[in-house]
Amino acid sequence: MAIDALRGAVMVLMALDHARDFFADGFTHSPTDLATTTPLLFATRWVTHFCAPVFVFLAGAAAWLHRAKNGPAATTRFLWTRGLWLVFLELTAMRLGWSPEPYWRFTLLQVIWAVGWSMVALAGLSRLPRAAVGAFGVAIVAGHNALDGVAPARFGGAAWLWRILHEGGRLEPFAGHRLYVAYPLLPWIGVLCTGFAFGAVLQLSAAERQRRTVILGLGLVAAFVALRLWNHYGDPVPWSVQPRGALFTAMSFVNCDKYPPSLLYTLMTLGPALCALALLDRAPPSRTITALATFGSVPLFYYFMHLVVLRWTSAAISFARFGRHALEPPMLRTGLGLGSAYAAWLLVVLALYPACRWFAGVKARRTVWWMGYL
Repeated sequence: MAIDALRGAVMVLMALDHARDFFADGFTHSPTDLATTTPLLFATRWVTHFCAPVFVFLAGAAAWLHRAKNGPAATTRFLWTRGLWLVFLELTAMRLGWSPEPYWRFTLLQVIWAVGWSMVALAGLSRLPRAAVGAFGVAIVAGHNALDGVAPARFGGAAWLWRILHEGGRLEPFAGHRLYVAYPLLPWIGVLCTGFAFGAVLQLSAAERQRRTVILGLGLVAAFVALRLWNHYGDPVPWSVQPRGALFTAMSFVNCDKYPPSLLYTLMTLGPALCALALLDRAPPSRTITALATFGSVPLFYYFMHLVVLRWTSAAISFARFGRHALEPPMLRTGLGLGSAYAAWLLVVLALYPACRWFAGVKARRTVWWMGYL
């Protein structure tokens, strides 16, 4: 239950991030720009940084547990088929949650895209020894920032591939349609592989897995602090003393790059998350943990539902206030404030809980193979 509860917790936070995007004009200004942000806006964005790394890391751990239960061959087949299924969903159903227009003129390639291709990559790696997969993942997570100075233009006609793998940014595969790679694949493949290697820890006795998990979590936190203080590697933007005072200097220290996720960003998020996982593993059952585990047991269902509800309700408000241009890609503003984002967040989480509980029951009662893809 601890894994589902942690996954559910970050999914609840994810809804806050998307509510901020859609209801507080999150695409018109950066909440992490220290020259223009406020502490509350920065904190609203920063706390949601935990969502994607934890989600991808736990997906890797779940892949290991699947392998332990079903064997290497079945897991390889499951990873590449489910991975391609997720990519298909990102290009079709999910995009309607981000850009509600029917002409496919703009598509965001986000976390579902990254998880899908990462699963395809892991399908090819999962037959290797666990230590080799883990070492490969650590090498990518720790080393990919050394490639930050490699510009896509160096690859000539293959520049698009470097954007997909490492750089991110805009692509135009054919006239009239734009792709934006928000989640370059290489670092997320690394996170998934490290999660896969960590999965074996979850098979240990309760006391031993809690001990190892908290030691690993504290180790990642210590590594983050040490590297960030050194300030020479691990993130494209060094921290600095801010003229707006000590609070903004602290904000600069934890203001790490997500696109793509830097080494320091990954350490900063996965370290505390692993400590939280150990605490959840020790915690007695409660209504809160059960509710979080319910969300975490149906991640794809929750992701699609919360995205569509938030996007289309905000689109209706945009349309009412600004007319038909509200539906043009990528996203336009609602003109509402941060308070509306928090209200929308609470409402959508409360509204989706009964639906998630129902779907979790369906998945528990029906053990047909295709349920594993939903």
